[in-house]
Amino acid sequence: MKNRIIEILNQIKPGVDYNSEKHLITDGILTSFDIVTLIANLTEEFDIEITIKDVIPENFESIETLEKLVESKEE
Repeated sequence: MKNRIIEILNQIKPGVDYNSEKHLITDGILTSFDIVTLIANLTEEFDIEITIKDVIPENFESIETLEKLVESKEE
């Protein structure tokens, strides 16, 4: 799952070391448009529903927080 999320992120915003970056939102690496695109791709790839309640910066700060979000939606 982690590798697939990184592939999606690289399609949206290439050139970032997603394995080590921990502040994708607070450092301004991902824009609001990037987040919308990411949500659409994660929804399609993992057949999950990400609701407006899930769209908080804490869920999109790093690969780890994104993995947790996807895992919580798969349950």
